[in-house]
Amino acid sequence: MTAFDVVIRGGEVVDGTGAARRAADVGIRGGGVEVVDDLSGADAAEVIDATGKVVAPGFIDVHAHTDLTASMPDKYGTIKTASLLQGVTTEVCGNCGFTPFPLEPSRREEFKGFLSGLFAGQRGGFATFAEYREAIGEFDLAVNLAPLVGHGSLRAGVMGMEDRPPSEDELARMEAAADRCFEEGAFGLSSGLIYPPGVYGQTEEVIALAKVAGRHGRPYATHMRDEADRIVAAIEEALRIGREGNTGVEISHHKLAGRNNWGRSEETLGMIERARDSGVDVTIDVYPYTAGSTYLAAALPPWVNAGGAPALVERLRDPDTRRRIDKEVEAGSDEWQSLVDKVGWESVVIATTSAHPEFEGKSIVQVAEAMAVAPFDAACQLLVADPKVLMIIHMMDEADVQRIMAAPYAMIGSDGVPTPGKPHPRIAGCFARVLGHYSREINLFPLEEAVRKMTSLPAGRFGLKDRGTIARGKIADLVVFAPTTVIDRATYDDPLVPPAGVDAVVVGGKVAVRGGADTGVRSGRVLSPA
Repeated sequence: MTAFDVVIRGGEVVDGTGAARRAADVGIRGGGVEVVDDLSGADAAEVIDATGKVVAPGFIDVHAHTDLTASMPDKYGTIKTASLLQGVTTEVCGNCGFTPFPLEPSRREEFKGFLSGLFAGQRGGFATFAEYREAIGEFDLAVNLAPLVGHGSLRAGVMGMEDRPPSEDELARMEAAADRCFEEGAFGLSSGLIYPPGVYGQTEEVIALAKVAGRHGRPYATHMRDEADRIVAAIEEALRIGREGNTGVEISHHKLAGRNNWGRSEETLGMIERARDSGVDVTIDVYPYTAGSTYLAAALPPWVNAGGAPALVERLRDPDTRRRIDKEVEAGSDEWQSLVDKVGWESVVIATTSAHPEFEGKSIVQVAEAMAVAPFDAACQLLVADPKVLMIIHMMDEADVQRIMAAPYAMIGSDGVPTPGKPHPRIAGCFARVLGHYSREINLFPLEEAVRKMTSLPAGRFGLKDRGTIARGKIADLVVFAPTTVIDRATYDDPLVPPAGVDAVVVGGKVAVRGGADTGVRSGRVLSPA
């Protein structure tokens, strides 16, 4: 028999469709899957022994922030391979409205440093998607990227961080920039409607851009305007944008934040299911943890962030303005998603801060004790020193997480933010946690369903037609793992520990992980919609 480049022999194939596992070998040649059958007599340049293991399509992280991760310095290698080592072969990046493109020339220098810091990479902003693709392609990619284009970046690229509606001309320029991004290969439109500048955009503005995505057959992925008290209105807005934009909707990292909202997932899932029954193309994604992670500045009222980091720092330095902000944070609001009033500063933990790394892993209350100030003032001092402080915030209920994850239209996204310090452990543990804890240990769903949520379901949502299942003619993005031992090992104290039980990962037909260790092979690339 003709020799293969790689044969994965002796395992059970879980093909990503949800079908029951079956014993089969997988033959790979020229970067693709050629045979799924008995290959016991076949020759191959390399054989992976999968005896007692499962062979699945490579996992697709449907919600990543890895746009510039490949450009991080080599000293951050553990961060750069965290997703690969848990079996991820493709990341849908550019979520929550932030992408390092497109920027008009007059805005490029203004946002170059901001975007570089936001994505923890060595590169800044780019004028077009094509320019970004070329630049990031100069680096070795551990996994494939399927980038979205962000509403926040479209807005910033035309009108900066101003808190106002766009003029007719500005909106037209945003639409033209989005159209060009889709022409050049962006996989969809994302929004982050709690973050500046996205928070300043009204529904009609987002609908206008969603219509551009719809004309190209690309979906709209949204970090909604509220994931707490006003979540019903936020879901209604997301569904309206999808309907009027004539495009599919992906509700990002669906959650119920704050103890007073725990249990409401029955209500929100009911809304989503009724919309689906009525013909709305809406799906969701979720990460398997009860804590989220975002920028500390997002805990402040939107007006505080208007004008960008310099304006934020100036406001926080002014005693009168700081007192006003403190009162608004403590009281909460019906007009913006207030996080801290729902959980308290004791639930906010510093993940990353370049100015005060000694506080990484400490709660704001602990930082306040060390500084001998009130918790709010401690948060302000951290932001004045480093406006890009990343936090972890414990705010969800486990029952809601499980209910959302079990929905048949729910896929898995890590929402990992690849930064130094002590980032959320989901960056290294998300997919193994779904397989080990949720599927095997508590039997939330069968292994075949867990794999479907991480492979064919996201592939279908984002148009990755040659990935997501194991079949002849598909790209050979594959993972081999031990179903009885696979488990996450990353913790909040030690967040970059790789999982146990992930034996091999193949990206584009090349073995990138062997025996659980990185081989150094870098065969990922920036993909194009099929």
